[in-house]
This record gives sequence, C-alpha cells and structure tokens, in this order.
Amino acid sequence: MFAPLYDGVPLRYLRFPAGNWSIIAVNVLVFVLLQTAPDTNRLETALGVIPAVLFGTAILSPDIALVPTPVTLLTGMFVHANIAHIFGNMLFLWVFGDNVEDAMGTARYLVFYLICGIVAALTFAAMVPSGQSPLIGASGAISAVAAAYLLLYPKARIWGFILIPWLPLHIPASWFVSIWIFFQVVSAFMGQGSDIGWWAHLGGIGAGCALVGLFKRRQVPLFGPAI
Repeated sequence: MFAPLYDGVPLRYLRFPAGNWSIIAVNVLVFVLLQTAPDTNRLETALGVIPAVLFGTAILSPDIALVPTPVTLLTGMFVHANIAHIFGNMLFLWVFGDNVEDAMGTARYLVFYLICGIVAALTFAAMVPSGQSPLIGASGAISAVAAAYLLLYPKARIWGFILIPWLPLHIPASWFVSIWIFFQVVSAFMGQGSDIGWWAHLGGIGAGCALVGLFKRRQVPLFGPAI
C-alpha cells in the first residue's frame, strides 16, 4: 500500500485551511475521549451507522442508543476504532483536504465533507441493509475529498512511500488516486465479510466526483494545469 505524505501544492486563496484542520482536530479529540471511556465498544455501537437500525428492521436497546438514529449518519464519521484507523484517515485528509478546501472555500468545503460522508454511509447501508455491525470512521467523506482532489489537481505530484517494502515514491496524483480508487472498487466487490466499509468508500468517491463542480470556486478549473 502507498501512503501519501505531501503534495507540494500551494494554497492560492486561503492563508490557512482552518476547516480541514478543524475536522482533523475534532476526529482526534473524539478518538481520545472514546478511548478513555469505560465502554468504548458500546459508544461505537451507539454512534455508528447500523444499517438494520437505520432502516427500521432492528432496534437498538434504549440503554445503548445515545442519539436519534438519523444523527448517526453524522456522528459515525467522527468515530474511529483504533490508532491505525484514525492515523490512516487523518493522513489522507492532511495531504488532500487543504487543497480541496482552498478550491472550495472553508464553508463550502465543510458542507461538502459532511454531505459526502452522509452519502457514503447511506450507500453502505443500502448495500448491506440487514447489517448489524456499526459503520464508523471518516473514510467515506475522505474518499470524496480524494476524488475531488483527483479532478482538481490531477497533474500534482505526491510524495510518499510503499509500506511493504519501505520504498519512497514521487508519483503523479492522477496515478496514486486512480490506483487507490481501483483498489476500492475491487475490494468492494470481492471483500464480502470484511469489516471495512468498502461500499462507503465508493459512495464517497461517487459523491465527491458528482459534487466537486458544484462546490468549487467558479474561477478554479477542473483538471487544473501542472503545478
């Protein structure tokens, strides 16, 4: 797996990507709070998206339900299971999110992120409507951010490394994100029984591609020039 570290694309409209850093900060804060809670698994169940509960074919025990079921479409995207889960998601968000926010503006970026996260969760729920395991994590929304980045900055170059073996790479963003999307598609169709929400990733990718043109600044082109 290739882990991105840096893209070198300068911000053109914002001095500081406050929206992206705020999302990262909230995710980290929630993770720390949940890890210090006495019953982390119960909270993950209460705040995650459970398809069967969302569609009314199952009922969550009143002593577990902390928020109304529709609200879990929002809360679920800020809950992570372990340090590897949140680190991987926040790394992607750190590399790609600031430039997508720059292209959209902070307010539109935050709305884009939340809408795409909800669409991702609904996609997952629609594909496994009887599922009773909670969907948690920001990866659906972050998949949308990565897809938006691909359409906005395909000619940018990504610095990173292959995890096994430890090999540094410097490749075009179009290569990295396209290969990553291909991996999500293959995994979604072949990963039955996996505890990873591949269909949420695909829902996020689809939402990101569909909405980036609506949310970006008018003067920012799709498929931008080389940077």
